[in-house]
Amino acid sequence: MFDTEFLDLPPLVEAGGTVRLPGSKSISNRVLLLAALAEGETLVQDLLDSDDTRVMLAALAQLGCRVELPASTGNTDGATRITGLGGALKDIRQAELFLGNAGTAMRPLTAALSLLGGEFELRGVPRMHERPIGDLVDALVQLGCEIDYLGNPGYPPLRIHPVAQEDLHLDAPIRVRGDVSSQFLTALLLALPLAAREQTITIEVVGELISKPYVEITLNLLARFGIAIERDGWSRFTIPAGSRYRSPGSIHVEADASSASYFIALGAIAPAMTGTDGIRIEGVGGDSIQGDIRFVEAARAMGAQIVSGPNWLQIRRGAWPLTAIDLDANHIPDAAMTLGVMALYADGPSTLRNIASWRVKETDRIDAMAAELRKLGAEVETGPDFIRIQPLAAGTWRAASIHTYDDHRVAMCFSLAAFNPDARPVRILDPKCVAKTFPDYFETLFAVCKPATVPVISIDGPTASGKGTLAAEVARQLGYHYLDSGALYRVTGLAARRAGLEPNESNETEIARIALHLPLEFIRGQVLLDGEDVGDDIRTEAAGMDASRVSALPAVRAALVDLQKRFRRLPGLVADGRDMGTVIFPDAPLKVFLTASAAHRAERRYKQLISKGISVTLDSLRLDLEARDARDMNRSTAPLKPAEDAKLLDNSEQSVVQSVDQVLQWWHQAQPFKSS
Repeated sequence: MFDTEFLDLPPLVEAGGTVRLPGSKSISNRVLLLAALAEGETLVQDLLDSDDTRVMLAALAQLGCRVELPASTGNTDGATRITGLGGALKDIRQAELFLGNAGTAMRPLTAALSLLGGEFELRGVPRMHERPIGDLVDALVQLGCEIDYLGNPGYPPLRIHPVAQEDLHLDAPIRVRGDVSSQFLTALLLALPLAAREQTITIEVVGELISKPYVEITLNLLARFGIAIERDGWSRFTIPAGSRYRSPGSIHVEADASSASYFIALGAIAPAMTGTDGIRIEGVGGDSIQGDIRFVEAARAMGAQIVSGPNWLQIRRGAWPLTAIDLDANHIPDAAMTLGVMALYADGPSTLRNIASWRVKETDRIDAMAAELRKLGAEVETGPDFIRIQPLAAGTWRAASIHTYDDHRVAMCFSLAAFNPDARPVRILDPKCVAKTFPDYFETLFAVCKPATVPVISIDGPTASGKGTLAAEVARQLGYHYLDSGALYRVTGLAARRAGLEPNESNETEIARIALHLPLEFIRGQVLLDGEDVGDDIRTEAAGMDASRVSALPAVRAALVDLQKRFRRLPGLVADGRDMGTVIFPDAPLKVFLTASAAHRAERRYKQLISKGISVTLDSLRLDLEARDARDMNRSTAPLKPAEDAKLLDNSEQSVVQSVDQVLQWWHQAQPFKSS
């Protein structure tokens, strides 16, 4: 997951490959609550790991459920084990629950806890306290539940008081509005079997029920847990007397059909990469129980070529430009946001109707989508329950910083704008918000996309100039990959030794082959060789000698040049060394050359060594650095010198923070984005 202030997406040009999606949020949190209310153990396979499911799991554990995550259960299939409450609280009858911005946790738990007979306080992030819950509370109060608003009436936070089962009013139908959020009805359907032990309970929906496919998911999962709901159309639901939650033993969570929408759209927008048949999605297919699978119909209407199987989808670009649509999107409220970005690539204006529910989601999604689409250059018209989007012609796209409103779906759908024909980059602000449902979204996207180019920042300089520390921190703040070129020969020597090869000319070919395919990463200060941190191993005196020996082998040097170039991967790279800007990445859009004097560098090194208890003199360090500088600058191959277009940075008197700020300032100045 990218835990950075922003993430820059360079222009993308093609896509192809296979995507395995995370589990459905809608299914995951419903299954967790049902497993908690049921008797016995439930193994939940392929549970979504996200912010929303984590707050639900934490809440269930607070309520006395035994929650065993895959790491603790030892299950090779990655299952989560939930030991249920059997429809009644055990030892815990009072708790304060924090539910983040998870509507799929706040609303069902409000209903369930109102019937379980305890004293509970439910809170969330500030946006959750702006999301309506009054219609659900009104329905529960009809039933006889006691619930207080702790802030604005109609909104969380809430305090729930215990009510005895015999004091509930179960004879009259419970009325709930269906035209604001289907989660209110879902919450009642999930929780009311707790009160239907001795008599039938009826729910009547007032107004037209929106998002019916999500209610279908609820009914399907209730049946899996032994609750057979009877319904009369979409206006009346009956929970039979004697209903009891029964664990199915094991249940599989489908991949998230809403998350699939971004990759369905990707296949529809992007030309297929050579050697691929477009985008293949695994984990969800045409027979999914999720309503958002009907996004496939909308994508086909816009021209996508889609083939589906029982657990997979295959998508590639068909009609181009895409065909404009006018769609009642009430049946796919979450996935329909993706259509808003697809509309930019259409042959005319597209309209999405009956989407009033967008206004009570993680943010007001109608206003949010309109604001960010306009940043890209689009003309957008909105109303209480619709959005109309004009496409963008080639030559009219703008580079934009997309504000994401702490809304995962805004971040994910606007990533598709990086395929614009004008090769404009897209900046996604607060990219970590995707953790709500799809923490690895951007990594998954990058794995199946081909960029026009990958940006590189090269940071070169003499020995002990602090280039490694500077480069690693710049990479961290940008979310870019990092290359420590100075470690490559040491790692190669170590890998050769581990392969039983003496680092000499007789083994040059084999060592070069090892060097070319080193499974090497530099992450958070670690040097990872095939996942193992070898930082200490490559800093020994013996490792230094082996590095010198392998560096004298021409085939190894050539292999390592190729290896360094393959570090250039999405979303970008920061590379440090002595010839990054002159030899390895001469086209890097930003080149920095550090110019601290040998005296200043010696003083820094002196303080470091003394702090470690190593005895050394300042003069000897300075003389050694001056000698190294002379050797490096006079090498026949790739001598140490700044590239002609490099920015010179004298960091003699600067802290690391100051140097990082300077490099980032130069980087921002080189970007086409307006102020965020």
